Amino acid sequence: MSDTAMPAAIRAFVDTTNAGDSEGFVAAFTEDAYLNDWGREFHGRDGVASWNETDNIGKQSHFEVHGIRAGRMPEQYLLTLTVSGEGYNGPGTFTFDLRDGLIARFLIA
Repeated sequence: MSDTAMPAAIRAFVDTTNAGDSEGFVAAFTEDAYLNDWGREFHGRDGVASWNETDNIGKQSHFEVHGIRAGRMPEQYLLTLTVSGEGYNGPGTFTFDLRDGLIARFLIA
């Protein structure tokens, strides 16, 4: 793990996924959140909930975190991890932009 402390919203993203807690997962995002999964776009908490059902907890995803570092912009973080479950399996880097302690933008690319 890097020297950057993991913000509470990103910790919640990981922990609620691993616990299968969909309500807690969606609560980690702002009301107007934007999620982009390799070009597939989702908007707001309803969009986040939809993606979560089809691509995350709905696929029994589990995250093993390897590190986190600050991004190029304030309140931006890059999380390196390995995903396992019934969907995508393998390494990845997730980009998070936070606002008011919640995830405002989440990018998988």
